[in-house]
Amino acid sequence: MNKHRFISTIKQYYEGCNTQNSALMISTFTDDVIHYFVDHSSVSTANGLANYWCKVAPRTHAKWTVDHAIVEEPEAVIEWSMLWKPLSAEKHEVLRGTEWFFFRNEKIAEIRSYHCNFFLNDRKNRQLHDFDYVGRGYTAEN
Repeated sequence: MNKHRFISTIKQYYEGCNTQNSALMISTFTDDVIHYFVDHSSVSTANGLANYWCKVAPRTHAKWTVDHAIVEEPEAVIEWSMLWKPLSAEKHEVLRGTEWFFFRNEKIAEIRSYHCNFFLNDRKNRQLHDFDYVGRGYTAEN
């Protein structure tokens, strides 16, 4: 596994998510961090994102791990696994995805999370919500 300092920061962030430790999560973020999702609106600010995970993780019994990582500063990309219990399910399952992290001043400034969750299957969940694809030069619909 990659030993780069960015990956250590990401693992620290995940530990904060897994334990609902708001202070630990906040220590890894810039104040203006933004997290983009494919299944709902983005979440912004260090306090806002930490509070979000402190509410969501206990409801789904979610636990994240980093499986693979690549760093090309100022970005890092990881593949993750999340053991979780969907609200309508009787047992835990594994959901896999990838996240792109942008770092500023050694802290996480942006997260772009990609995964395909069967329980949230919807056509509108095929791209990041609130992300400025055109402004960033990405391919967009005509």
